[in-house]
Amino acid sequence: MTKKAIVWIREDFRVENNEALAYASQNHKFVSALYIYNSKNFDKKREAQKWWLSKSLEAFNLDLKKFNISLEIQSGDELEVFSNIKKKDDVTVYWSKVYEPDVINKGKKIRDLLIKNEIEYKYFKGNILVEFQDLTKDDGTPYKVFTPFWKKTEKFYISKAISKNFKIKSKDKKMSTFKKSIIPEEILPKNNWYKKLEKYWTPSEQEAKKYLNELIKDKIEDYGDARDIPGVNGTSKLSPFLKFGQIHVETIWKKCHDIKFKKIGYRKYINELGWREFSHSLINYFPQMLKGNLRKDFDNFPWVKNENFLKRWKQGMTGYPIVDAGMRELYETGWMHNRVRMIVASFLVKHLRIHWMEGEKHFKNCLVDYNEASNIAQWQWVAGCGADAAPYFRIFNPILQGEKFDKDGIYTKKWVPELLNMPNKFLYKPWELEKKYQEQIKIVIGKDYPEPMVDHATARNAALDAFQKIKKN
Repeated sequence: MTKKAIVWIREDFRVENNEALAYASQNHKFVSALYIYNSKNFDKKREAQKWWLSKSLEAFNLDLKKFNISLEIQSGDELEVFSNIKKKDDVTVYWSKVYEPDVINKGKKIRDLLIKNEIEYKYFKGNILVEFQDLTKDDGTPYKVFTPFWKKTEKFYISKAISKNFKIKSKDKKMSTFKKSIIPEEILPKNNWYKKLEKYWTPSEQEAKKYLNELIKDKIEDYGDARDIPGVNGTSKLSPFLKFGQIHVETIWKKCHDIKFKKIGYRKYINELGWREFSHSLINYFPQMLKGNLRKDFDNFPWVKNENFLKRWKQGMTGYPIVDAGMRELYETGWMHNRVRMIVASFLVKHLRIHWMEGEKHFKNCLVDYNEASNIAQWQWVAGCGADAAPYFRIFNPILQGEKFDKDGIYTKKWVPELLNMPNKFLYKPWELEKKYQEQIKIVIGKDYPEPMVDHATARNAALDAFQKIKKN
């Protein structure tokens, strides 16, 4: 056993329930945490997450100081950074797994490099309940349907789950392996738009615990209904903390499982954890999803290229208030309510017939909770070209969706303040209000708020016709 250990941090910015960090601290005299910032993974792709990452590194560094463990931040390619560690450094490298095909492949190369350079290493299960390779159907093939997948996964996890106590042991003295580290501020986006995110989020392990406690205490009982109402604070908002590992999914599971009287809200929330597991399984067994449609018949779908329509969708200027509210919430906060995510995604791929990958790319850049598996799987679910997908002919009516899930306009009027004085009867179809009344409330459609980009019925029929064409091929 070497005297020194490096714990490679990727998506595990926490000191509680961090097996790799705990193991290293219990078995080595000196320990440091290493984060490698590879700009290729972020530049012009994940701008919102650059901010979250920078703030996470700041908070994690403060947490590690309590254990006399230093955080070293290196900039560059992971293989290049690890090539600088030599056998004479007398160090063992630890890390937790990340379940994305490209990351797994990079991990294998790093493992081979460490073996070649005679560096000891050990890796641990990542932020997941059940590793994808442990779960297949009885015939050995992977699942493509959620319900049987989650039923078996839950049963498997409960049978294997054991009480764990991953405690970090404080060190007497700090250690450093690299001569120079970058500081978290160097990771921030060049454009100052990110500063508004500070009004809505505090990326830290402590904040993640606070959100979890609020979920259990105030939200989970009514989660089944409240999660669909964007005007109320009914969702957990734990997703960005889960993405960066400021909380482990097993910690959430246990807290939920310990609820004495479990109601439908509990089951609905636990199923959300299941969809996260399912998405990770899908992209690893069917990695072609990361670059195209899982259902190959959609390769011939007649998508429309319209840069103007795409731009207006991104800006929240479609003329459909519930869609515009969602897109504006996303740009302002780096997050969007889950029900509204489905509405705006359906509008892009079915009303505008713009390729789902355009929407996936925009979400990737703007979401603080961007997760490759979930983002890809959810976009393909809405488009109808993925596993266990919504049928293509299920087309959300943005008028009815607004009237059903935000009937009082609390959410919509918050993010589309132009419509603050619009009577709720006309809120989701403001163009139907007579012109003289529009002038009276000083919101003229086509001047103060855009007319709808497309007619719902016409766009719906065009989408159905397009779907019929690929069915014939």
